[in-house]
Amino acid sequence: MAGRRARFAEEARSERPDLALLCLLVGAEAMPEPPPGSPDPYGIDAAQIELDRLAGLLPHGLATPLDWATALGELLGGRYGFCGASPDYQRLESSLLQQVLHRRRGLPILLSVVWMEVARRAGAPVHGVALPGHFVVGFGDPAEHVLADPFAGGAVLTGEDAELMVAGSTGVPLRGSLPTPARPQAIVLRILNNIRAWASTRPERSDVALWAVELSLLLPSHPARLRYERAQLLVQRGDFVRGAAEMEEYADVIGGIEPAAAESIRNAARAARARLN
Repeated sequence: MAGRRARFAEEARSERPDLALLCLLVGAEAMPEPPPGSPDPYGIDAAQIELDRLAGLLPHGLATPLDWATALGELLGGRYGFCGASPDYQRLESSLLQQVLHRRRGLPILLSVVWMEVARRAGAPVHGVALPGHFVVGFGDPAEHVLADPFAGGAVLTGEDAELMVAGSTGVPLRGSLPTPARPQAIVLRILNNIRAWASTRPERSDVALWAVELSLLLPSHPARLRYERAQLLVQRGDFVRGAAEMEEYADVIGGIEPAAAESIRNAARAARARLN
């Protein structure tokens, strides 16, 4: 695990992070530890090869953003059936790239990763667009891009479509211009947030919540409160000493800014230590 985590941290801090590799390393966390000497223990090489293969199936001579969006939709959404549905939100596999490539089902952001990585390998001008409540793919100049929705099989979206989608998801109309292209680290953090949300309603899967938090903490930019969330998970899983110690460290960090919250966290730390008795 240590080597895998180190690889994730190094890639996340690189000048040009490999989005597919970061997502595949997230997926590896959900897999059992393989026997020593396994050639591709987490299916990372196989997944990268599959993305290369799919990219090689795109037609040559695609010139405009609409050409790219249409071709990706026909290949991935049409020929290979990549898309999403409501039940996919209830499955951990929908947030794991290895599984999404295998099942051809997933959350909007993971399907968008498939679209982006296949398109990027074929030379398309492509980027992710993090809409409020949804995630889509943009082709071309971000100032006037063509949007496609991989969750809907790659359907091309008009500006009005995007506005209606956001209003339907959030109840609030989209204001101003569309968001700027999402950076790889931000995409991975959003994926990990989805995994944490999935695990938060399943107390028996605190193991998933813990590794999702720990990977989030390896990203160069993350919410500071994740340190407290990790401490709470450690206590929940019975590691009272480490959990209490990390609570106290976090309380020291925020003590000068939020003294009342810091004292509450110190009380929680004392309560965790008391559970050792």
